[in-house]
Amino acid sequence: MSGRRVGIWMYQNGGGDVIEEKIVAKLKERGIEAVTGLNLRHAYVENGRTLCPGKTGDIVVMEELDAFFSYNAGEQTQYQMFLYEAIDCIIPCLNNYRSFALTEDKFQTAHLLRNHGVPTADFRLCHRDDTERLRQFIAEWKQMVYKPTDGWGGVGLTKIDSQETLDMLMPFLNQMDLRFFYVEKFIDYDRTDYRVDIVDGDYIGCYGRKAGGSDWRTNITSGGSVFLREPDDAVVELALKAAEVTGLEIAGVDIIYDRTKEEYIVLEVNGIPAFATPEQEKLGLDFNDRKIEKIVDLIDRKSKKQ
Repeated sequence: MSGRRVGIWMYQNGGGDVIEEKIVAKLKERGIEAVTGLNLRHAYVENGRTLCPGKTGDIVVMEELDAFFSYNAGEQTQYQMFLYEAIDCIIPCLNNYRSFALTEDKFQTAHLLRNHGVPTADFRLCHRDDTERLRQFIAEWKQMVYKPTDGWGGVGLTKIDSQETLDMLMPFLNQMDLRFFYVEKFIDYDRTDYRVDIVDGDYIGCYGRKAGGSDWRTNITSGGSVFLREPDDAVVELALKAAEVTGLEIAGVDIIYDRTKEEYIVLEVNGIPAFATPEQEKLGLDFNDRKIEKIVDLIDRKSKKQ
């Protein structure tokens, strides 16, 4: 089918610009025109039409596209998410807004996964005024991690390993005017994880991340490093299940091994898992082409006109 037109907003750093070019070229081979640079930060809405400038400066009516592929975690804003939700009600978006918004919230994700039998870190949520309950949590667990429910890249994660640490942290948290506190029991693990990429229900690839120095976080932005890692069947099946439960068409599932419970657990599910950077490809991470092909297949299928 020809004559289709899809929009793309893709991160440009870390080789993202090259990935975008490959996606655009493969879509063109299928007779699908791609309009790039559709950053909803610059869009406005009038009478049911979301008007957004593309990379060339041309104004695009988002609702007239056959699909919208949004893939830029680092520059996401509340305004963009607000428009993303509205557009998703009219045209197919990848990821679909409902699943993407769900996985942006760590509590909602963990809550859904646990209710579908997917192992996660033990977690608790309480009202911001219920500080006594937080004290009960640290007394029971000994160590726990405070997590902003909408953070990414390890930003805001705070390890709490004593009542004194909690007492010092509380004034800071109260200044942030949070509505609730989300905490997870600190997991005894080997300071490495698995990042497993899933697209359209298929396993794409995997690599490992290792925390740097004395840090316990494996996130690259927190000083972690990438290494080659082959997952076993249990890790892949767990990642596939997490992607299925959350409903993400494109997912990056972070998995660690809990040495106390002696089982793999899902730590996070990400709706915009990065492609391997050029430096990481030199290390041997070779899943980019397969991921591109599967995403193009997905855009092709989602954008077919009825």
